[in-house]
Amino acid sequence: MSEMISICGLLCNECGAFIATSNNSDEKRAEVAELWSQQYNQNIKPEDINCDGCILDGERLFVHCKACKIRKCGKEKAVENCAHCDEYACEKLGEFFKKAPDAGRRLNEIRSKL
Repeated sequence: MSEMISICGLLCNECGAFIATSNNSDEKRAEVAELWSQQYNQNIKPEDINCDGCILDGERLFVHCKACKIRKCGKEKAVENCAHCDEYACEKLGEFFKKAPDAGRRLNEIRSKL
């Protein structure tokens, strides 16, 4: 499978929800739900772990991705990902990149090739 780069620069292919959904694995859903519940101090259930990737417009999207302001902005601007945005890199991304520096490096690399 080729890489699926999310709007914010994360790799969907490396996301536990995406992997569980792609493999239709209830075991992986349970594992990810438990891990994320602990990591983020949330009550995440295995049935919440379904996602086909944020760049798609399908029904299966993890709850956080549904509420993601970066995704919403990218969808409104109809960009492939934030590297393609005229306002790159905006304030929203600056904060996000502090938590996910790999996403920032990935988008910077894409941007440098445009």
